[in-house]
Amino acid sequence: MEDAHPDIKRVPWFPGVTLTGPSRAVMDTKAVFAALYSVCEENATFFSGGAKGSQGDAARRLVDVMRLIQEHARSLEPVICNFASVYHYFDFDPHIPANGYRSLVKVVRCCLLHIIQKGRYITSNRRSIFFRVAHNAGEMEAYCSALCQLRALLYLAQRMLHDNSHGNLFFQDESGLSESFVREYSSMHKGCFYGRCLGFQFSPAIRPCLQTIAIGLVAFGENYRRHQSGIGVAASSFFTSGKYAIDPELRGAEFERITQNLDVHFWKSFWNITETEVLSSLASMTSTQVKVNRAFSVPPIPFDLPLAANHRTSVTIAPPSAHIGAAPVQMRLISYDLREGQDSEILLALSRSEGGPLSLSLGLKTKRLPSSPCLLIHFHGGGFVAQTSKSHEPYLKSWSQDLGVPILSVDYSLAPEAPFPRALEECFYAYCWALRNHHLLGWTGEKVCLAGDSAGGNLCVTTSMRAAAFGVRMPDGIVAAYPATLLTAYASPSRLLTLMDPLLPLSVLSRCLGAYAGTDPQTETQIEKVSTLSSVRRDTALLLKDFRQGASNWIHSLLDSNRASASHSPAAGVPGAADTVRKSISEASISSPHASPPVPSEPSDFANRKLSVKSQTCQDLGPCNSSTLHSSPLLQEDAAEDVKFFLSKDVDSSMSCDLSSVAIPPPAGERGSELEPCREFPLGFEPLRTEKLAEMRVQSSPVVKDPFCSPLLAPDSMLKGLPPIHIVACALDPMLDDSVMFAKRLRSIDQPVTLCVVDDLPHGFLSLSQLSRETREAAKVCVERIRAVFTQTETPPEPRKHRKLERTNRGVLVSSGEASSLFVGPIGGVEPAAGSKIADGQGLVAAAAQNNTDTGGVGLD
Repeated sequence: MEDAHPDIKRVPWFPGVTLTGPSRAVMDTKAVFAALYSVCEENATFFSGGAKGSQGDAARRLVDVMRLIQEHARSLEPVICNFASVYHYFDFDPHIPANGYRSLVKVVRCCLLHIIQKGRYITSNRRSIFFRVAHNAGEMEAYCSALCQLRALLYLAQRMLHDNSHGNLFFQDESGLSESFVREYSSMHKGCFYGRCLGFQFSPAIRPCLQTIAIGLVAFGENYRRHQSGIGVAASSFFTSGKYAIDPELRGAEFERITQNLDVHFWKSFWNITETEVLSSLASMTSTQVKVNRAFSVPPIPFDLPLAANHRTSVTIAPPSAHIGAAPVQMRLISYDLREGQDSEILLALSRSEGGPLSLSLGLKTKRLPSSPCLLIHFHGGGFVAQTSKSHEPYLKSWSQDLGVPILSVDYSLAPEAPFPRALEECFYAYCWALRNHHLLGWTGEKVCLAGDSAGGNLCVTTSMRAAAFGVRMPDGIVAAYPATLLTAYASPSRLLTLMDPLLPLSVLSRCLGAYAGTDPQTETQIEKVSTLSSVRRDTALLLKDFRQGASNWIHSLLDSNRASASHSPAAGVPGAADTVRKSISEASISSPHASPPVPSEPSDFANRKLSVKSQTCQDLGPCNSSTLHSSPLLQEDAAEDVKFFLSKDVDSSMSCDLSSVAIPPPAGERGSELEPCREFPLGFEPLRTEKLAEMRVQSSPVVKDPFCSPLLAPDSMLKGLPPIHIVACALDPMLDDSVMFAKRLRSIDQPVTLCVVDDLPHGFLSLSQLSRETREAAKVCVERIRAVFTQTETPPEPRKHRKLERTNRGVLVSSGEASSLFVGPIGGVEPAAGSKIADGQGLVAAAAQNNTDTGGVGLD
């Protein structure tokens, strides 16, 4: 084998090699393709010998798939080489080489390397009596199918290069290319990515976990709705999971069926498995033991909070009221040490019982430490529809120990029962409650940091935006892990990865975002027939809802037409005159999503004057409260400000030339009709199609374009003044472009921001932080970002020019003891550890040489 391919030894697949530019990347890419052609041709020639019987059929399958792989590779090679010369234009900066185009190319290269590895295994073992031709033919067919679908995604990525403005990662509309992507996704075959190829793009250490999740998902889906209790579903799933473990094709087909069409309630049920008593108790036993772990409910009572600019003036913080009315806000206090106030009678009165062991472990003569100068407020992830702080307890306990601070995690209400802006209202209310009641949390009230992952990262940013709108104290910093900053259906190169992501398929993502926006039905789709009484109730509710919405729209149109004359009428000066009309953001369009935040008038001679500030998120949600103290009316809304979301500037001619050499226009010919849409791929190529189409459509809702829902769409005036934001993203996450573009937005307006990108890990790695060394190290990066918020000084030092993990913008202090091999961003002569980075997008995947025990551990040397 070595003599047949001496050039393979010169391919930089080995540890310690750092790629340094587009030309080097192109050279390495050509070497990869040369190795692929060689190993496929050699195996195809060998198995063309003409064996008979079943072995002969399997050998012919192997020959055919080797030829087909070569055909795909010949089409992919020039595309990959061209992308390697242009994707650096979309990076956050030269030191953070990460964007969706790089990630897509990395996944394709990873697939190629897996094929090379399996091909070499076949070459080394094909004469053995234990060699199974049919099994290896199935392996190669699975990766050939994956390569075919990746080829289709690269075509769509080239379309994005053509249609997007230069330097931007998102297509600017929900129609056109974004709609085409959704249409192609709904019909493209995806089962190959969930069978034998499941998680091939991720770190080898995390793949067994992903396989376990996939097996559990399909088994859970088979028993879903057959049992009333979660225990019954879990028990039945355990006994039926075996067939999916031994048959990867069956698992892939069932995974695709489930992700295509099951509603958001299924995903809520599956993701909440970790909330069950058995699993939560097991996680509690294996996680860090803390002195305080208490769940409590804060009653919905308005309170006053001083303004940050003038402590003599206060603002009334109203309790959440959107959609489901006033209700207690659920929280959880976690502290490694018992601190002053955490066992107070007031907090004990708010506690809620969860069953099982006591939530407060005092022990014998537990020492009470003084209050901590720092507090971490945490908003959990879960797509806005699932999980609570209980699911995130394991890593929160570890953070409390490592940081030595108490953690307040908010259990906000979930969609679809409580869509936007309910979760934001509760998070903001909890934040303000913590500021006012710091003595109950073991906190002195000095420094506070907001942290959250995925949906929680979104809520961290929007909660801070709302704090700015109300004029109350801002947090000292934000740490957002793989946040969702754009909830629209805009297409981007990283979102193409939803075709193969086992944790975040596009169909699941769209259902979660639709539920949060209030566009998905709140009631679960039932298999059984609905009773007549239920139908009457449902139809009556829909009738009343339509009547209410129509009346609200009519009244608002009347008010809008008379706004000019009303401004001169005596009623305009009456407090609360505009409060007679209320509307829900899920039912009415947003008239001015870019309104300026409320600015209180100059304080009068009266000390402690109270201002009643309405929510700028949802335009007077909730019922009128006559007891609320009114003050001067809000300022009139300014004209809608242009959102500088698309950061295109004067285009460099060389950049334009480079992009035009890679980008491809829409296929030639007339646009298709509604019955026959235009073709998205070149003639002669068609991706594999699925038998059952996904029920997906692009829903254009004004809710998802509200800046408090999609902070990436916020105007500059709403982003200026935010605290330092530390973003930790994943290179292979479909939401990567959300992080990169949001960091660019903040940098463009001189807001302090850092971006760190971890490699080879999936979306949601914090929930997997106890399962592998890589996820633990990535979680430690989040801890270091939080520590940087707590330790920063008023005059932070200048940023260091050469940093292993990230480049810091605007002088935000970041801990220097964060050396880890997981992260993108090698600078200067620093060499990252083996298998740890994507460097400039062409870092070859060491996983292909380390994993796949079924291939005998054969590497690429």
